[in-house]
Amino acid sequence: MKSTIERIVVWLKEQAQKAEKKGLVLGLSGGVDSACVAALAKRAFPDNSLGLIMPCEESSADVEMAIKLADKLNLPTKKVVLDRPYKSLLEILPSTENKISKANLKPRLRMLTLYYFANSYEYLVVGTSNKTEITIGYCTKYGDSGADLLPLGEFYKTELKELAEKLGVPNEIILRKPSAGLWAGQFDEDEIGISYPELDKIIKAIEDVNTSGIDKPKLDKVMKMIENSGHKRQLIPAFQR
Repeated sequence: MKSTIERIVVWLKEQAQKAEKKGLVLGLSGGVDSACVAALAKRAFPDNSLGLIMPCEESSADVEMAIKLADKLNLPTKKVVLDRPYKSLLEILPSTENKISKANLKPRLRMLTLYYFANSYEYLVVGTSNKTEITIGYCTKYGDSGADLLPLGEFYKTELKELAEKLGVPNEIILRKPSAGLWAGQFDEDEIGISYPELDKIIKAIEDVNTSGIDKPKLDKVMKMIENSGHKRQLIPAFQR
């Protein structure tokens, strides 16, 4: 029986073939999710995979980690600094005190950059979202959720450490505190309000229809997140005549 990694690699090849595309492009953030996807893409398309490093008011550590991973994988990269277009948009758009409105421009700028290169190279965009984040809607609509393929879409966040180890991802990347890079000092678990191990446990309990041992306030919080983010996981509703 083929290993999970082998099956994902075969799947990536099949999806590109069906779409009559030549390879894959992905965003490299310096985090474990994008590292796993980069390693998988490189295995599927050794000569036709591309990693985009797209800092947007990002810390230098994120860029350094992305470059280090690309060097280890021998993955071709392009660096596109998005600071100027991001600042220009904030100048053009009406001012707002809504922090999320401004922060979500960053992943949306990355998405349009990914598709620019995908169109230019005749590649597919490979997303880095995992099952945990997709389930609770912890993603930006038409931002990091904008992709053609999701190889990690059925993997819980807590499963990615083992996958990353098998793929040879450097330990310093595996151990980094997860962050979407939306603003300085932003970390995923702080924003969600629940640790990933707890979150995965709750999601699994909901799926198993056995939540008897789950903390009620946290269960209610996750259930609400799942309900409120339903629009992110479905096709755009069209009026039926």
